[in-house]
Formats: sequence, C-alpha cells, structure tokens
Amino acid sequence: MVQTLTKSITLEEFLQLPETKPASEYIDGQVIQKTMPQGQHSLIQGDLTAAINTILKPEKVARAFPELRCIFGGSAIVPDISVFVWDRIPRYANGKIANVFEATPDWAIEILSPEQRQTKIVKKILRCLESGMQMGWLIDPEEETVFVYQPQQKIECFEDSDRSLPTPEFAGEFQLTVGELFGWLSQ
Repeated sequence: MVQTLTKSITLEEFLQLPETKPASEYIDGQVIQKTMPQGQHSLIQGDLTAAINTILKPEKVARAFPELRCIFGGSAIVPDISVFVWDRIPRYANGKIANVFEATPDWAIEILSPEQRQTKIVKKILRCLESGMQMGWLIDPEEETVFVYQPQQKIECFEDSDRSLPTPEFAGEFQLTVGELFGWLSQ
C-alpha cells in the first residue's frame, strides 16, 4: 500500500525525515512511500541492474544503481533502476562515488508491482524527461510489456518476445529483447 502524507512540506524538510522502507519520494510537495517490491519486481530489478552494469560499467560508459534517490527540480525520486552516464556520476574529491545524487538519471527504469498504480509511475518518468532524462522504461511483468518513453516522442509499447528494446544512445552496446527480459522470470 502506498502511503502519502497529507500535509505539504518542503524538499528540505523531506530530506531531513528519517528513511523509510520501502523508500519515500517527494513529488509536488507530497511525500509518497513506494510500494514494497515483490518477487518478480525484485528479480527483474536485480538481473537488469547486473546486466546493464556488465556491459556498460567496464568501459566506463555508464552505471546502473538500484533504488537510488535522485534529487532534481524540486523533487526527490527513487527509480527502481537509475542509470547515469559515467561522467555525470557525482563523486567526491577523492574519486569515490558520492552518497547524494542531485541530478536527473540519464535513463530511469521502473518495474510495476501488483497493486501499484501505473499513473504515478508515468508521472515520475515524465518529470524525469522534462528535466533532461534521455529515456525511461516502464516494465509490466504481469503483462510482459515494456513501455518506452523518450523526449518529444510518442510512447512505444514492446510486447513481442523477439523485439529488441531500445536503449539510450550512450547504451548502444547493451542489447536485450522482450523475451530475454521476461525469460528471467522462469530461471
């Protein structure tokens, strides 16, 4: 069940609140707690994060982060997977990855869980696109469908198992079909 605080607070007030499990997000002055992931959601999130990092991380192209808080444009969101181009990953002076990411992901991937409202997720993806994100995916395991969102383009729906899923330009080396993605659910 998604919980929303009824009182509107500022982003600064939100960032001072204790962390919740599952994570809470701050959008349009409201605190919204994410839905607790279930089996299919967790499996896709883990395998997809690993698959992206296997291809893009060694060459320092990009890196995928699960459940990373991204603060930008007056919001604090936690996509299921956030992918950042290597040079945009916030780092400390010593080169280590920073704990706070005040940036829009280059690619956000959301995985629909049972009882989760698709509308809230779509709004979050659109907010990211408005703030400079290159691509968003909304994965629906139950329907075995992936919706792909890109700036200034119509939404695309991928459900044929042999279709390759589009990726942002920087992730061209990463290839995945709809069938491969949902095949993970049977492994």
